[in-house]
Order: sequence, then structure tokens, then C-alpha cells
Amino acid sequence: MAEDSPEVEPFAIKDCTLIALATAKRAQNLRELQEHLREIGTNSIYYHFWGGLLRPRFDNPEYHNDFAIWIAHSLHNKILAERLAILDPVEFESLEDLRNELIETINESLDETEFPIWAKRDDQFEFLGYQIVVFDTKTTVQEPVDFVNILPRISLGSIFYHFIDGRNRNPNAMDDFRNWLMGLDHRYTDLIRLIGEICPYFTPLKKLRQDLTDLFTNYFQSESVQQ
Repeated sequence: MAEDSPEVEPFAIKDCTLIALATAKRAQNLRELQEHLREIGTNSIYYHFWGGLLRPRFDNPEYHNDFAIWIAHSLHNKILAERLAILDPVEFESLEDLRNELIETINESLDETEFPIWAKRDDQFEFLGYQIVVFDTKTTVQEPVDFVNILPRISLGSIFYHFIDGRNRNPNAMDDFRNWLMGLDHRYTDLIRLIGEICPYFTPLKKLRQDLTDLFTNYFQSESVQQ
């Protein structure tokens, strides 16, 4: 780091888990799902889009959010499920915008449907909220190059917390890695750009960890060659 760089706190590696919270809201058909979507907290929308990354999943991987999975498997509406499956929450400025897109897409499907399909009573969609529990791993990163050795060893919960949940916590909507690097000198502009090109939503956490590891490794190998 350059001598005139501002003093920046070390990057503290955190781990996390999500605890699902009941909301008492359930839907047995599309109309009920749409009505609850209008009033449910954004906490629940976040959980049903992102929470699956931290849960073991045995569902069809083509459906990346809980709404699409339920509509495909319980209502057997594959067309609508595919429309919802391609929604990338990263492309929306806010969870409210994502909510509106969900409602509008479901409304279009309702207009196209003559007879509503009902899920079985024991297979209703249950809206869940969440609480995030954060753990201090006691591991810190002093210099960006240290990520080369540290990233392969951190948990998937750490990847979720820093690369995904950070976008929800940070005012600039950036992950924690880019947010921290921006506080350093301008040497890391290219690294910040490269991190921003990694898709966080359609990629399993294990692959995200590998992608980040490869990115940091290649970046600093290239930098050492240039020097």
C-alpha cells in the first residue's frame, strides 16, 4: 500500500447463518400469492430470493427463487415459473422494485389463466422472514493480497455475508470486498471492476468462493509479473 494511503481498518472476516421466521402468511393459489406479496415485508422477499443459497437444495436448479420453485412444483405452471426464475435481484435498485416486478409478472399470468390452480392444502407457499446471525471468525485481512490464501479457507457463510449480504447492508449497494478496497489507494480500481463482474445470484456459494479465489490469485500473479 502506498505511504500516502488513508488509514483503513483491516478487513474482518465474518461468518453468518440465516434463521427463518414465520410470518403466518400462506398462499394456496396465485391470487393469494399476489395479495400477500403486496403487503409482506421486504425481509421476506429477500429471504425467498437469496436464502436458498445457504440452504441445502434438492430442487430443479433452473429455478433460483422460492416463488418460482413453488409455482413450478405445486401449481405446475412452468411458464410462469420460468418467467420468475430469470429475475435477478441484483438488477433491481431496491427490493420494492423487485416486489413490483413479481406482482406484475404474476398479474400477467392471472390474466392469461381461465381457471385458477390450487396447491394441496399441505403444500401451500409459506412466506418466511429471516434474522441473520453473524459470527466473528477472528480472522482479519491486512492487505488485499492476503485474500489469495484466506479465501479458499473461509466458510460459505462468510461468502454469503460479505459478497451477498454486504450489498444489502452497504449504502453504496456494493459487496464488502469492493467496499473495503475502495477505501484503499487507487491501485485497486481494476480489481474492484473485476469483482463487480462476478454474478452473485445465479452462482452457488461454493463456486463464488472459487471464482473469487481465482480472481484474486490471477490478479496478484499478474501484478507481480508486471512489477
